[in-house]
Amino acid sequence: MKELRGRVAAVTGAASGIGRATAESLAAQGCNLALIDLDENRLKEVAAAVEALGVRATCHLADVSNAERMRELPDEITAAHGGINILVNNAGVSVLKSFEEHSLEDFQWLVGVNFWGVVHGCKFFLPELHKADEAHIVNISSMFGFVGVPGQSSYCATKFAVRGFSESLWAELRDTTVGVTSIHPGGISTGITRTVRVKNEEAREQLQESFDKYGHPPEDVARAIIKGIRKKKLRVIVGIEAYLADWIKRLLPIGFHRHLASRMRVPGS
Repeated sequence: MKELRGRVAAVTGAASGIGRATAESLAAQGCNLALIDLDENRLKEVAAAVEALGVRATCHLADVSNAERMRELPDEITAAHGGINILVNNAGVSVLKSFEEHSLEDFQWLVGVNFWGVVHGCKFFLPELHKADEAHIVNISSMFGFVGVPGQSSYCATKFAVRGFSESLWAELRDTTVGVTSIHPGGISTGITRTVRVKNEEAREQLQESFDKYGHPPEDVARAIIKGIRKKKLRVIVGIEAYLADWIKRLLPIGFHRHLASRMRVPGS
């Protein structure tokens, strides 16, 4: 998709982090925005920020894990904007616990947002995207879609799933006007530490320290998303650690995993 000006982009998880940075980057390219999140106050702040860039923004409260609410959204957004060209399935949550400490309720919550949220977005928005002369789907995976790490069993499961789902969808839509890109960021400084479900507050503090020290700004991911849309790329990797994880896992699949297992520990344990 070479020309973004005048297009309509729907972004889930748009109230903060990667979602907000992506909305602002798309607005800077001239896209009108349908902003989707559960945090109404923050969503209004983002809407004001992108409208200051000269585009139109609408706010839509939705839990992406709720199929019925997601089924309603395309018609709601089309009524407001006249069509949809871009869908960014960004909403995500995390649980930082060993699998044995991880409740099934937390697992279901995370899978509902991180995986079913992507499936719902693609399933219900795709008929509208097919109506556009050009359209694109962006699904946010992770470097943890390449490698499984301790304390992130549910998160890794969903990010592997998003990667495989996106590759299948890309193949199915290859001869249509709808492109598909999966994004694989490394450590990104976002607000996810506020909502991550952890064993104790010590684990949350350790996670935040790691993001503060090594995390990339969410604007890096937003730029990668724009690149993926413009070039119709199947996969875009963000951050040197994500590139290394991808390539070392390919070259030394077992040795690299042994190294991670011996070096990494669940924070707070």
